[in-house]
Amino acid sequence: MDEKRPIFKKKNVLVTGGAGFIGSHICDELIKTCKVICVDNFSTGTIDNISHLLQYPDFKFIKHDITEPLNIEAFPELDQFKVKFQGIQEIYNAACPTSPRDYNTYPIETLLANSVGVKNVLDLAVYYQATLLHLSTSAVYGEPNEGEAFPEEYWGFIDPIGPRSCYNEGKRFSESLTENYRRKYSIDTKIARIFNTYGPRMKLTDGRLIPDFINSALDNSPITIYGTPELKSSFLYISDLIEGLMKLMKSGEHGPINIGDPQIITYVDVAKKIIEMTNSTSSIQFEKPMEYNARQGIPDISAAKEKLSWFPVIDIEGGLARTIDYMKGNKFVKRTSLYEENTEEKT
Repeated sequence: MDEKRPIFKKKNVLVTGGAGFIGSHICDELIKTCKVICVDNFSTGTIDNISHLLQYPDFKFIKHDITEPLNIEAFPELDQFKVKFQGIQEIYNAACPTSPRDYNTYPIETLLANSVGVKNVLDLAVYYQATLLHLSTSAVYGEPNEGEAFPEEYWGFIDPIGPRSCYNEGKRFSESLTENYRRKYSIDTKIARIFNTYGPRMKLTDGRLIPDFINSALDNSPITIYGTPELKSSFLYISDLIEGLMKLMKSGEHGPINIGDPQIITYVDVAKKIIEMTNSTSSIQFEKPMEYNARQGIPDISAAKEKLSWFPVIDIEGGLARTIDYMKGNKFVKRTSLYEENTEEKT
């Protein structure tokens, strides 16, 4: 559909993977000014992440797997968005399992989400002439050389059949597919390469460093680092990521553009900060790396600074404080629910 469609007071924006960690925060930001269509199949996302948004008339949730073709106009609940007349103006593609522990659970699903799923979303972008922002990852670079930050020009060094290959190679293919759609169909696509990001709504058992560390600290159990005391990385707070994505969407840039925090910190120092901030009695222990673990790279964000006027503003202490507060509350709610269930069973 080549003709431009009219835009009413608000744009129609589609967010795939919208019930996930990053996707739900994207929805939070968009609902302020747009009509938001959130699509998720709950393979790794959860209704809890978007339950607070269901009250808004400009927010609609569609349960759907993007590896199946998606006909937005077939859903009667979207009639009030007048999609047949107005179409879709923007698409944020965040649909993909991203937890390290999911690589063994959903390897084929991850590959399909990054191939067939991305094609289906790109086909929507072509049909509606929508601007598409594809969420990629620093994993396309592979493991880093010591002390070197990744610029966007680096091609990467990756094992194409290793235990992380479903994610790493899947994302590399999805970038290629996105870029080639842009060239062939002259649509406006953008690629964000996201580095380690953390914050509220990460799963307590996500298999990622910060939620695992906080979860252990809150239980006063040992914090386990899978590797040596020298391991280090960088950590971007979720609100900084969302600001970067919004700026990229509004820009004339196509990317790829790195979105991450260039400040380096050791895993040991992160663990110590969490122990201190939670008043925990946890110790720190070391074990051999799990097969899906990989050394984390550091972003060169020169392009983001120059082209988007973006850089992170939340330091590690501020981000951890907000994340700990969220996870404390989440653990309390779950424990209360479990207690109530056990009480009901006994009565």
